Amino acid sequence: MCVEHVVNDAVEQALALLAIDSPSGYTETVAQYAYNHLKDLGFEPQYTRKGAVLVNLTPNLPQDNGLLLLAHLDTLGGMISRITGEGRIHIVNVGGLRPHNCEGENVRIRTRDGKVYTGTFQLHNPSAHVNPDYADTPRTFDTMEVVLDEEVESREDVKALGISNGDVVCFDPRTTVTPSGYIKSRFLDDKLSAGILLALARQVAHGDVTPSRPVWLHLTGYEEVGHGGSTSVPAGITDVVAVDMGCVGDNLEGEERKVSICAKDGRSPYDYALTSQLIEAAKKGGADYAVDIFTNYGSDADATLSAGYEVRHGLIGPGVFASHGYERSHKKGVLSTLKLLDAFVG
Repeated sequence: MCVEHVVNDAVEQALALLAIDSPSGYTETVAQYAYNHLKDLGFEPQYTRKGAVLVNLTPNLPQDNGLLLLAHLDTLGGMISRITGEGRIHIVNVGGLRPHNCEGENVRIRTRDGKVYTGTFQLHNPSAHVNPDYADTPRTFDTMEVVLDEEVESREDVKALGISNGDVVCFDPRTTVTPSGYIKSRFLDDKLSAGILLALARQVAHGDVTPSRPVWLHLTGYEEVGHGGSTSVPAGITDVVAVDMGCVGDNLEGEERKVSICAKDGRSPYDYALTSQLIEAAKKGGADYAVDIFTNYGSDADATLSAGYEVRHGLIGPGVFASHGYERSHKKGVLSTLKLLDAFVG
């Protein structure tokens, strides 16, 4: 049964994940956290060759007709593409990072030899008192740059710090939870759902949820670039459900306080029968839910089918406002997602 402490556990796990930088392809540390947490719960997780975390929550059940639940640990981010003669840093996006909603954000540059440098992502010549074109300049990766918090005045100064092209640029998530239950942070997509799956794993470990079929978790590391769920589907899996953010915005029924069930995204309709079962599970579990179409969206479950696996696929997740920006959800959305999952796997 979902109670307040389970929601708090999910949020606590999400906060721990959000505190770890993990743009797509740079997920070793966050995967290690998830691996260790699952190990502490008594499971036997494993790393995939791509660095994801895979775990069987029901090793004592016959492994046919299994369910694979997917969430992703990777986030949007940047990568250094050029160091200017003035010692400023240009980046390219990793995933769907948009420059205009990152303006003024603090960043961390992680070099390949383990150093970390801070800076700010700014428009070139960003002072409104100096730049007459400040308001009218398009915000693009060509007009914006990372200003290092170091005394550098040239390309050589920056390189002397050990910074080079290809280094990862991580944006500050600015995570906060309000007294009214709102959860605000960059990268709730999809670390909030990953936290929910870790809380579900704890429920299974403690006997609070007893799955009626084999259940596996796959915490992936490349969803934001399209191929996180394309590999490592265990034998016996027949259904794959991505637990990812639900869209919130104009012309949608989803809200931050609900769990969203996606009937179709930008790639394909989700399996009709499986989606119907997810809707019935939401009703059975007493979840506050919405069914929507996500037209500008793709998921790890899509990647699984695109890779050629013959499985049914579905998509659910807590409603997230301002996706791929400074995002917001609510503990009630976490609760409803857990209620749906508990009813679906039990």
